[in-house]
Amino acid sequence: MTHALRPALILVALATLLGVSAEAGLQADNTTLRVFIFAGQSNMVGSDSKVADIQRFPPFAGLGAPQDDVLFSYCIGRENKHRSEGWVPLAPVSNVVGPELSFAREVTRAIQAPIAVIKVAAGGTHLGGDWNPDEPSGFEMYPLARDWIRSALAALDERGTKYRIEGVCWHQGENDMFDEEYMASYGENLSRFLACWRRDLQTPDLRFYIGELCTKTIWGMDLRPRMHAISVGQRAVTEVDPLANYVPTSHVGVEIGGGVGLHYHYGTLGQLEHGVNYAHAYLETLGKRPAQPRPLKAWPYKAGAKVKLFVVAGHRNMEGERAFVQELKAMRGKSSLLKDDHRIAYRYSIGGGYKVSDGWEPLGPAGFYDTFGPELSFGAAVGRKLREGVAVAKFTHSGSQIIDWTPEGSVAATRNLYPSFIGFVKESLQDLRDRGQEVELAGIFYHLGENDMSWGPFRKGAPERLQALVNQSRVDLGLPELPWFVSQQPPTDDERVNEIDVTAGIEEVASADPHLIHIKAFDLPEQQKKLVLDTAGVVALGELLAKRFLSR
Repeated sequence: MTHALRPALILVALATLLGVSAEAGLQADNTTLRVFIFAGQSNMVGSDSKVADIQRFPPFAGLGAPQDDVLFSYCIGRENKHRSEGWVPLAPVSNVVGPELSFAREVTRAIQAPIAVIKVAAGGTHLGGDWNPDEPSGFEMYPLARDWIRSALAALDERGTKYRIEGVCWHQGENDMFDEEYMASYGENLSRFLACWRRDLQTPDLRFYIGELCTKTIWGMDLRPRMHAISVGQRAVTEVDPLANYVPTSHVGVEIGGGVGLHYHYGTLGQLEHGVNYAHAYLETLGKRPAQPRPLKAWPYKAGAKVKLFVVAGHRNMEGERAFVQELKAMRGKSSLLKDDHRIAYRYSIGGGYKVSDGWEPLGPAGFYDTFGPELSFGAAVGRKLREGVAVAKFTHSGSQIIDWTPEGSVAATRNLYPSFIGFVKESLQDLRDRGQEVELAGIFYHLGENDMSWGPFRKGAPERLQALVNQSRVDLGLPELPWFVSQQPPTDDERVNEIDVTAGIEEVASADPHLIHIKAFDLPEQQKKLVLDTAGVVALGELLAKRFLSR
């Protein structure tokens, strides 16, 4: 590898002599092959994904085909491993969709340099044992990965290919939470893991992208304290290591399972989005993360005019997990929703802050992956009927459960959303006032947590937690009669949870509160999967919320 890196090092030296930073010099080199390493356990493998399902998700069309301009070397699996024969074009392996597919496409769209991917991953492996650099046990993944990577790089040397190792994308940790010792020492083990890779690959400045464990899965609910412990360990490393980036992934799609619908793996959609997250994290280090500015043409309200602020909030379906702009375009009579509406100011914080608007923008599609939520159809319907100005503020986190929204929160303190949510509402109100508007908070429109409807303990606790959220929000916002419009799609129909009548529980809370409107969204368009609404369902939900507000 040293020989292959010489041209790049010479470039760095020349750049430094010219007063340009070494990093800038490296990034200006568009001929040296940039090698990315992907490693981890099942959610890095791509478990429970299928190539045939890619076509169901329009933003990722075509990723089932080989990417001939991207080199790929892989060793994937535990007992029965899938191994490439040398370097091959990047493509799905054994009908499985891994994050490297969307990562490569996103990166090659943004930079001119060629890239390559080396992937070594196996499900059910832990950092404390399998990936332990000092005393590997079990499937001994660390020495296996080290040797595989060295062999792949040696093949590039034999070709005379200039290259440099650009970064490591790491997603792992679920299995460590089942071992008390491994869980408690995850941060220490991860720090040692990074140091050993830099040593063994002779790359002291090697950058790592550490993927967050997905809190949207069933493990994010029933094993909440343990998932939190791993997260704390990851953050302990990324907060002190300037070359280690923490990559949020809790907001990505998750496979829908049988029975109650909850699952352990990202599945096809989640894997495709997972790869985009890593790509954006990498491109951000280069100052090349894709941006689509959406500024208002002009401030839409007259000075001193009254503005009604509508706050939309919630989880998967309020975020719009499976509502795609490409499908909206094909919906009869709905394509106008694709156009930015400069009459309605819109600000948002979605995915728990993964994407935040640049101040106020025109109301329009602004999701992470060509997605959108009910705010589009809601804003259009309300805007047509009201004489006052309309503004919309959206706060969502699809990887959350209702407990995360309560003032008390949970033992997973880093997942508590209530302070950020109330702060977001206050900021929205104050900013409108600072611009000279008379502001009325017309209501908070909250779609109940879909996952909460599927797991017994959270389903049972949903009414009480909702009531705590509503009551405290009125206190903190100084609005004792603040209207809350709480929508609920049909709760999961499964014998394991049907004995808990969550609908009746929500009705009881609403009947005791004249300013809490319970909206039974039980007649939305049929959806393909449990829990998550499709494009038509998300549009219909927004229209239903608007209709209920306008009929008061």
